[in-house]
Amino acid sequence: MSDQQDGSGDSRDPADETALFRQAMADVRRYDNDQTERRPPPPPPRPIQREADERRVVESLLEPPPDPAEVETGEELLYYRAGVQRRVLRQLRRGHYPPAAQLDLHGLTRREAYRELTLFLAHAAERNHRCVRIIHGKGRGSQRPQPVLKVAVDHWLRRRDDVLAFASAPESDGGTGAVYVLLRKPGPR
Repeated sequence: MSDQQDGSGDSRDPADETALFRQAMADVRRYDNDQTERRPPPPPPRPIQREADERRVVESLLEPPPDPAEVETGEELLYYRAGVQRRVLRQLRRGHYPPAAQLDLHGLTRREAYRELTLFLAHAAERNHRCVRIIHGKGRGSQRPQPVLKVAVDHWLRRRDDVLAFASAPESDGGTGAVYVLLRKPGPR
């Protein structure tokens, strides 16, 4: 039976095929190692400068303001951003805006107080609170000449974009040991 008859239709000899292949590959050089050098992928980029900037900001917030002697025990805290009407500030000082929530910082270190204040204000923003009360104390238990947390709270609140104004609470609600804080409405500015 011929190759034609077995249905394959191919009458070439396999030995001829091998010879043809070797002839075609005669100019090709063989390499001992056909593996490419594999390098591990580079690590993802790390924002080192941004991380350093963020660390410096947190550290600066935890330090007392440059001149803490400006705020002494018994002194009223008062701050408002440009654009806040004096009438609104007067009403805040008199307690006309009832605080929707309060935070008591008594007994905390400056670092703990900063963390709690940040979380508290984020929570207040989520709940759309417009006015909150922060109790910082009058500093009578402090070993320093000025109240540590009162000075720190004054410093931290002035640096926050979401704080429109703050004022020491009326005497019936903590006086100079607490502040009422008026918060910006959440959303686009």
